[in-house]
Amino acid sequence: MTPLRPDPLFNLSGRRALITGSTRGLGRVMAEAMIARGAAVVVHGRDADTARQVAAEIGAAESCAFDLGQAEAAGPALAGVLAPGPIDILVNNAGLHRRGKLLDLSLADWRTVLDTNLTGAFAVARAVVPGMIAQGHGKVINICSLMSELGRPTTGNYMAAKGGLKMLTRAMTVEWAHHNIQANAVGPGYFATELNAPLIADAKFDAWIKARTPAGRWGDPSELVGAVIFLASPASNYVNGQLLFVDGGITAAI
Repeated sequence: MTPLRPDPLFNLSGRRALITGSTRGLGRVMAEAMIARGAAVVVHGRDADTARQVAAEIGAAESCAFDLGQAEAAGPALAGVLAPGPIDILVNNAGLHRRGKLLDLSLADWRTVLDTNLTGAFAVARAVVPGMIAQGHGKVINICSLMSELGRPTTGNYMAAKGGLKMLTRAMTVEWAHHNIQANAVGPGYFATELNAPLIADAKFDAWIKARTPAGRWGDPSELVGAVIFLASPASNYVNGQLLFVDGGITAAI
């Protein structure tokens, strides 16, 4: 992506950003957008070779690999990333889903989703934020979901995790705002990504999404960029503890 002309409010030059789950989908789009605005991005994935390959493809500064579902691995895995200096922008994006009705969910599937989507975000922040505190500034952006606010059958574990992530964002705010760290969240709606390709191909589900969304369509991944760059940049220096939905209006409609 061609570098953009710097804007003082939205310029990320000189900032290091770690985006979890950034080898594909919305995470990769966010990584490319931050690189275009001057940030040195650390690409993260579960597979080291894939993370290195994507970092090379998009011009990222470096990469790292560990499983967010294994919270205890976050600190040791990030030691090398943090050795040269602190991370300025942390985007907790990585997540997964295991569908099932509440009474049918195994404890393993429940724990996998909570461990990855919620505990993993806490573990990464716990490793990264001390450096932000030491330097006197930082941005934490948690990627929540429509399911942080709304529900659908068979998404109970995901709802619990993403609802918890919303409240974790507020906990981060009340504990870290006085260190000049802004913790906020973004709640994506339904975006046309490769992960959602089977849903888009499902004519019934596709029609339901378009009817349910006031904008009448799926979101394009590029349309998430503005919210993320805003929350990562000096433009949001007095924005704390907020969840910004980028959803075509779903959360505004009944």
